[in-house]
Amino acid sequence: MNSLIDIGANLTHDSFDADRGAVIERAQAAGVERLIVTGTSVTESARAVELTKDYPGTLYATAGVHPHHAKEFDEHSAEALRGLAQNDEIVAIGECGLDFFRNFSPPKQQKIAFASQLELAIDVGLPIFLHQRDAHEELLSLLQPVRDRLSGGVAHCFTGGLNELRAYLNLDLYIGVTGWLCDERRGAALQDAVSNLPLDRVLIETDAPYLLPRDLPEKPRNRRNEPRFLPHILQRLAAAMGQSPETVAEASSMNAQRLFGLKATG
Repeated sequence: MNSLIDIGANLTHDSFDADRGAVIERAQAAGVERLIVTGTSVTESARAVELTKDYPGTLYATAGVHPHHAKEFDEHSAEALRGLAQNDEIVAIGECGLDFFRNFSPPKQQKIAFASQLELAIDVGLPIFLHQRDAHEELLSLLQPVRDRLSGGVAHCFTGGLNELRAYLNLDLYIGVTGWLCDERRGAALQDAVSNLPLDRVLIETDAPYLLPRDLPEKPRNRRNEPRFLPHILQRLAAAMGQSPETVAEASSMNAQRLFGLKATG
């Protein structure tokens, strides 16, 4: 099996404070060789960069402001992200986008923060790490006009159906698949959609500590998701795509290297 790359893990989350090093070791023991730490605010993005410095060649990071935090976004945020993006370990701008499911920030401010981060990604030549929930058409309306100026992107934690999948593929985006796929209650549309997911667009991620796969044979007592469970998501995704796990593993790793500019290993 190819070494895997978890393209989205929230390793700065406080649930990892007591055993972060052990979590990374367990991931590597499970074949997850590299991880991209998700930046969700200026502060968390800065923490993600600090963390990558302790694990060179293993950890990379994104720098961005999640739509939940968009009400805090201003010109200082944009400049801080621009500064963080100068670090070699930063491989994408985000997690950014629109989330109208909870509206922790007003939709207008979400759009302003997202548009600013799209421009930043264009300026610094990095791909965009997208978050979207209950805002598909609105996100497309901001993304489509600038897509040809972006250095690629990924629909992180994609949970939609076939129509949304095709819309993102038409924009030449990669698709990040999480343990949402493993949820028999709400993952049916995603399970159907990924049968149409081309191998050259697939990426895999845990979104740890969130989205613990519901069908794990042995769940941790603390119900915390970890990058070490990525091979389980890979197995489920490969079955849904009608491919072998080895084929999907190789494709996802090559895609991650291509999108995020990571060096090939081994």
